[in-house]
Amino acid sequence: MNTRNTLHQNTQQRAAVISGIALLLMTLAAILAQGYIHSSLIVEGDTATTFKNIQASQSLFSLEILGWLIIIITDLVVSWGFYMFLKPFHPGYSLLAGWLRLLYTAILSMAVSYLVIANGTVHNLEMDLTADTMAQQTLGSITAFESIWSFGLIIFGLHLVAVGFVAMSTKKIPKLISLLVVVAGFSYSLIHVMYGFIPQFDRFTGQLEFMLMAPMVIGELGFGVWLLVKGRNLTMD
Repeated sequence: MNTRNTLHQNTQQRAAVISGIALLLMTLAAILAQGYIHSSLIVEGDTATTFKNIQASQSLFSLEILGWLIIIITDLVVSWGFYMFLKPFHPGYSLLAGWLRLLYTAILSMAVSYLVIANGTVHNLEMDLTADTMAQQTLGSITAFESIWSFGLIIFGLHLVAVGFVAMSTKKIPKLISLLVVVAGFSYSLIHVMYGFIPQFDRFTGQLEFMLMAPMVIGELGFGVWLLVKGRNLTMD
């Protein structure tokens, strides 16, 4: 193997390790921010209770925002890492996957800005607002966050589909891992297209999301674990 190929292989292996670590950190941040804090503070359709929950746990809500900022940073790292790792297998689709993830990260950043706005409202930065108005504005900002993030997850799903197709094009990556990534991507896009464009089926969509939750989580996380364990030793010869 010549020096140039060795350099490319070393870069690919480093990208695998960095991506794997970033995905694990992202998963932990998501469990904290969305899985624990957001779901415990936000009561869907109940403006008053949601506002009281956040007022009573302002430091916890700030911690959620910090969790989302960590997710945004690790998403940027994963965008680079996936592209560098997958580029030798299919440069075109790898670039597409990278740009899709960057687009998703930009949308997520926009969504998280509404949590920052909600946090400012709860801290009563506008002293002339009544408690009821503050509650309405807080829930409005949180609803905007959830809607924008849901739209972003359609793009995220397309990103995973592109990653899965690149992975399936090589024998270096196990076909089961590749298939799980494709299924996860398809599931994300389907679920959030339904949430965004067929709201009358929200109850069914929620049930479908519950059934697809396992492949949605296992797909990308499984790929991340494989990158960290096996991808770091991958050779192109």
